[in-house]
Amino acid sequence: MTSAFKPLALGLAIAAAFPSTIAFAQTDVAGATANVVITAGRQTQAAKDVLADNVVITAEDIAKSGAASVVDLLQQQRGIEIARNGGPGTTASVFMRGGNNAQNVVLIDGVRIGSSTTGGATWSSIPLSQIDRIEVVYGPLSSLYGADAMGGVIQIFTKKGTGVISPTVSAGLGSYGTRKLQAGITGSVASNLSLSLNAAHEESDGFSASKPGAGTFTYNPDKDGYKMDSFNGRLVWEISKGYELGASVLHSRSNAQFDAGIGYDDRSISTLETIAVFGRGKFTDYWSASLQYAKSADKGYTDASYGKSQIDTRQDSLSFQNDIRIGKDVLQLIAETREENVDSVSGGIPVAGINGTKRTTNSFAASYVFKQDAHLASASIRNDRSSQYGSNTTGSVAYGYRLSDALRVNASYGTSFRAPTYNELYYKGYGVATNKPEKAKNAEIGVYFEQGSTQFSAVYYQNKATDLLVYVGGNDAQNKPYCPSGPEYAYGCARNVNKATLSGLTIGGTTRFADLTLRASIDIQDPKDDTANKRLARRAKQHGTLAAEYSFANAKVGVETIYSGDRYDDAANTKVLGSYNLLNLYATYEVAKNTTVLARWNNALNKDYELARNYATAGSNVFVGVNYGFK
Repeated sequence: MTSAFKPLALGLAIAAAFPSTIAFAQTDVAGATANVVITAGRQTQAAKDVLADNVVITAEDIAKSGAASVVDLLQQQRGIEIARNGGPGTTASVFMRGGNNAQNVVLIDGVRIGSSTTGGATWSSIPLSQIDRIEVVYGPLSSLYGADAMGGVIQIFTKKGTGVISPTVSAGLGSYGTRKLQAGITGSVASNLSLSLNAAHEESDGFSASKPGAGTFTYNPDKDGYKMDSFNGRLVWEISKGYELGASVLHSRSNAQFDAGIGYDDRSISTLETIAVFGRGKFTDYWSASLQYAKSADKGYTDASYGKSQIDTRQDSLSFQNDIRIGKDVLQLIAETREENVDSVSGGIPVAGINGTKRTTNSFAASYVFKQDAHLASASIRNDRSSQYGSNTTGSVAYGYRLSDALRVNASYGTSFRAPTYNELYYKGYGVATNKPEKAKNAEIGVYFEQGSTQFSAVYYQNKATDLLVYVGGNDAQNKPYCPSGPEYAYGCARNVNKATLSGLTIGGTTRFADLTLRASIDIQDPKDDTANKRLARRAKQHGTLAAEYSFANAKVGVETIYSGDRYDDAANTKVLGSYNLLNLYATYEVAKNTTVLARWNNALNKDYELARNYATAGSNVFVGVNYGFK
């Protein structure tokens, strides 16, 4: 057995012997209690009753992770792989269960974010310093969230105010000239009025994003750093018992350097904005409803040696949700509308076919959650009608049975789709206006165990995707050209031609022996391009984690390992990205009430590895910080 694979073998052994995987979160919404999951059913559910496979990252997990970015934090979770063109601040992708970055939905406090031109979230603009909790729900969720929820949904919850008004402050220093500072106030300013205000600044001198092998038009030996400023505010007014109004806002701006050859300070400026106004009411003992109007913006400005460009996506949405209780069951009825607007300018000239375009999607959904004795079940159906790509109906069903109070088995089936991006539809020489949504059908079975401090889950899934959009040229099997006629398509275009099967086994567990906590996870998967009979690019056959934490007095010390098998950097499977095994060490100490010091040593063995071919990753690095007021 290779030394790189030993942590996985040990992790699997621990997972098999000491059940779990789901790290449950503390509540961060009004009316929720401990050990709940919100995203899986668009309602507050006890974690033990949630049929969808999920992971919750708590505020404590975030604090001790010492992660430089949201992407680094997600890399530590099962079922997730990442790719990135350099260090924090550079272009990154998140793959859930083998799906690509555009095949998952990302929400911040219920507000959808992302780029309509490239698809998926712009991860470099999401400020980790503003996050209180993250819920990761795996599998098809289009029947609840609409387009793009093929691999799953990641919902980010920002800091919120509860209890007595109190300040929070954190500061830290690390390798590569990293500096971080955050300050805020949270709590209730009156018996019926709560608020949260948080501001943060972080920056790093960084390291060269590229390696010499990237070539003349990419490699630059200079340091590629970044700066990010962010602000988050939330105000909630309880009008009377059971009725509340609120508003939230998030703004972040990242200014990051990247490499596009020697002799120019290439930069990417990413701005993320979300604004939401919402109201919730419990009108009877059986009926509650919520109404939310939200706006989000994903703005990207690039100043590079090859030119300047600005690409902005704006989304406006209105959502009306009704929850009707029928005994222990819940019937949910949802109506939504979302408008996407795109502005794109390159070299000072509007991009033909994309600039000023918009599309509207009107959606209706219904779901039913059943709970009776040892039986758990859910069913949902949704129709999304787009002004651009037409009508799509998706659905899902799930059933679980409790073999005992601690042990449950379940199975589910669901359909999903991904909307074509504006680039795949309209970009000159690439997009084709008649392109259709991608489709997928997913089936999975799982076993879940929870007893005391021991938790375990094992899930096998198979997600078959069709009509995948890929760049293609030439003729099809009937000798008909894939692309429309015209010189702009001389080399190819984006078309719905590929099929893929994303299958795998994902296992995770955690247990505690007195003051020692053990956690482990392993993913054994086969993300396959069925059309070419190749593995999907930048996906490993195996990846996993193993961690141990020991608590004593006012301190905690921990060790983590992250393992990934080899991957291919290209669709043809000719360029290999080697396997890697990372070792991280950390310690926390409560020096006084509400004051904690953190020290973390990432990549302690100074492993040289790649997440994208000829792009660098951080070597051995340390971070030291202090947190005051965090609970």
